Amino acid sequence: MVLINYLEWIAILSGIVSVWFSKKALIWVYPTGLVGTILYVYLSFKGDLYGEAAVNLYYTIMSFYGWWNWLRRDQEKKKIVQIKFSTKKEWVEQILFFFLLFTIIYFCLVYIKNAFAPDAIPWADAFASASALTGMWLMTRKKVESWIWWIITNIASMPLYYVKGFAPTSLYYFILLVLAIFGLKEWKNKANAQLV
Repeated sequence: MVLINYLEWIAILSGIVSVWFSKKALIWVYPTGLVGTILYVYLSFKGDLYGEAAVNLYYTIMSFYGWWNWLRRDQEKKKIVQIKFSTKKEWVEQILFFFLLFTIIYFCLVYIKNAFAPDAIPWADAFASASALTGMWLMTRKKVESWIWWIITNIASMPLYYVKGFAPTSLYYFILLVLAIFGLKEWKNKANAQLV
């Protein structure tokens, strides 16, 4: 249990640093975030949070993609991916993406709960997981709305992790919630500045 406590704190610190880099739209969001996501895959399995384990595996994979995508440049050496607002069509895609993921994750977690994890909480785990997956997908594309999905994820994750005995992680999600609110404001300002 002591090892898990240390791993949880390392994951928390790397996550906070990663979100701070994300708020500033700095590429270091990805390498620092990878430390936490890999650790949280392990910790989530230990806590019967299989949806969250899958989310962190997805974060890990998407972090490599996002790292590559944010570094891409055009022939004039300008960044290809810029901070932008989602179009109406992209909003519809996000919402459909979220509901599709929620449905798939929920039914998978119900099966897992019935098969071998009676302490799993399918609806809450699926909700937090689907919103997080949506947020990460948008983050790799530098969409302002990714922060809205992160805010939803953080609100849903605080009680989920607390109930599972990960009190420090619950506090971590509160800190991420505060950072996400500031991140949303900062990215809105950057996106608006590009429109001028």
